Amino acid sequence: MAHLVTLACCSLNQWALDFTGNVARIKESIIKAKAAGGSLRVGPELEITGYGCLDHFLEGDIFLLSWEALAKIIDDDACQDIVLDIGMPVRHRNVRYNCRIICYNRKIILIRPKMWLANDGNYREMRYFTPWMRPGHVEEYYLESIVGKITDQKTVRFGDGIISTRDTCFACETCEELFTPAAPHSAMGLDGVEIYTNSSGSHFELRKLKTRLDLIIEATKKSGGIYLYSNQKGCDGDRLYYDGSSMIICNGKILACGSQFSLDDVEVVTATVDLEDVRSFRSSPSRGLQSQHTQKYPRIELDVRLSKRVEDHDYQQEGQSEPIELKYHAPEEEIALGGACWLWDYLRRSHAAGFFIPLSGGIDSCATSVMVFSMCRLVVSAIRGGNVQVLRDARGIAGEADDSDWVPTTPQDFCERIFCTTYMGSKNSSSDTRKRAKDLAHDIGAYHVNIDIDSITTAIINVFYSWSNWMPKFKSAGGSVAENLALQNIQARSRMVLAYLFAQLLPTFRGRRGGGSLLVLGSANVDEALRGYLTKYDCSSADINPIGGISKTDLKAFIAWARTHFDLPILSSFISAVPTAELEPITSSYVQSDEADMGITYTELSIFGRLRKNDKLGPWGAYCKLLSTWGSQKSTQAQSEQPLSPRQVADKTKFFYTKYAVNRHKMTVLTPSLHMEQYSPDDNRFDLRPFLYPGLDWAYAKIDRDVERRERLTQQKSGQEEDVD
Repeated sequence: MAHLVTLACCSLNQWALDFTGNVARIKESIIKAKAAGGSLRVGPELEITGYGCLDHFLEGDIFLLSWEALAKIIDDDACQDIVLDIGMPVRHRNVRYNCRIICYNRKIILIRPKMWLANDGNYREMRYFTPWMRPGHVEEYYLESIVGKITDQKTVRFGDGIISTRDTCFACETCEELFTPAAPHSAMGLDGVEIYTNSSGSHFELRKLKTRLDLIIEATKKSGGIYLYSNQKGCDGDRLYYDGSSMIICNGKILACGSQFSLDDVEVVTATVDLEDVRSFRSSPSRGLQSQHTQKYPRIELDVRLSKRVEDHDYQQEGQSEPIELKYHAPEEEIALGGACWLWDYLRRSHAAGFFIPLSGGIDSCATSVMVFSMCRLVVSAIRGGNVQVLRDARGIAGEADDSDWVPTTPQDFCERIFCTTYMGSKNSSSDTRKRAKDLAHDIGAYHVNIDIDSITTAIINVFYSWSNWMPKFKSAGGSVAENLALQNIQARSRMVLAYLFAQLLPTFRGRRGGGSLLVLGSANVDEALRGYLTKYDCSSADINPIGGISKTDLKAFIAWARTHFDLPILSSFISAVPTAELEPITSSYVQSDEADMGITYTELSIFGRLRKNDKLGPWGAYCKLLSTWGSQKSTQAQSEQPLSPRQVADKTKFFYTKYAVNRHKMTVLTPSLHMEQYSPDDNRFDLRPFLYPGLDWAYAKIDRDVERRERLTQQKSGQEEDVD
């Protein structure tokens, strides 16, 4: 006999501390879930406050405002007759917890605190919350009066319990708990839980979605059950983009999945599942035996059916959901879509008039510009699809009046209104980069300005000359290293000053209603930041940097992908161009090159970046690891490369770690960038290190001794072979 139940989870574009907007989006999701026939609605982690409140979670106000917001939700007539799983912070006995609130018809059934907190990478939950360390324990919580007068309850249950309804049993698992070795769902399932709800604040990272999905599938693949995964989406005021992908899985099979990237603020995913499928899946004797020895959870009774009675179900109109195949975006698509969605949220929520970028003619500023164009494509597509909120936001950003009927018809149409690019040339610039910048701006529809900065840099240098009576020279003219760097840096820093000047004045100059100011975009990639190949307070200093978490290798792949998918043939010229800063004079025998300046290739930087961050290796550990890859005949032959000697591996390792240590101070002023890469050196929260390093002589001496030992062995072996001959 079928017991069909319709369940709903949702991805909400919540904004930290936006209680008004967050409550509105929660209510909208509840209404949509009910309209789809859902009997249980699950929302993202900390959805009332927004996940990214950070140290605001230490403030007493946030707990009071959360209860006020919850009261607005559960007292709304539109939010009745559906079981609600809502996330918010709760303070119990003067301890702060990250909680789920289970509600039904103006009653709070259970407050379930998170047991295992995310506390690595970008996550610092233990800075704000305490984990609930009493598995299977439930106690009384004295309810705030603002909610108690609605629910007519003085106390409610608080702790690690499960909910028993008339027809099934469900329980909560929050984000990080799913990814732990002993995840709660295992014991819950053995104790009879058939439906798991997981509310998450999981952020986007290149190539991460499949790993996350595999873990969710595994949760029910062995022991059966229905898994509702609800994840936040959008930029909620920080460097992270939460990539939604809320999904419903039954017995290891995906029944429904939301989008990973979209401009919809509210997305509800529903599936109709037969509870009997779970019971049938769990019929093995071994499971029955293990269930006798598992932890027993306190059960909280909820007098309601989640499934419909057989006689009440219209099987012709409400059939059971079938498994689906999930499509994963390629990394190039993830860059295009994830970056675009993050830019859109940041732009509309900052109330800026658009974006500005110094467009150099190189691939990095090109990639940033193409990402803005990708955003414009998504905006126009959403408007064509009838997204009223996106149209309203687009008109506001473009400076249109409230009663305007302007509608952008192409991505270029919208791009021209909100994106300004400027080529800031000098006597060291080439005609090739100037033309590439102009042609790209034309093809994506950006408003383009072409200026020269020589008069500014000359004036600044003359100030120094008038005091010192000494004119610094470039290296090619016989100058020292210090002179050469100073003359390059003054060009770079002049461009930053000009960028902000133009960003502030262009909207007014162009006649935008209300004037306004543009957000300045940076375009330094993750590898250059890791190496320190940037000038403090130059054009790498900006309001935000959408490519700051992307490797050079991935950026090139993204541009190649966009050339075809965005129909931008001009991008071929950026791919083939040699990366150059164009800060030194071009001569018949010298053209500045980024990789030559850095002394290391972008590919090598990516490898060192992953060894340093992902594999958690210092100089010695990285050297040992690279001996088995770069120094291995087998590994290098697979890549058609010659193996490196131990001394060559040692030299590259010491060179990287020396440059990294010397330039680490630059990470303290790195422009906020969208987190995309696991080896990002972002000093704000993700990669915490000192920025004044000693010489790494101890580790280097250890490497040198090993190199000498290996060279002696090689010589001895060579001598023995000669004797044999």
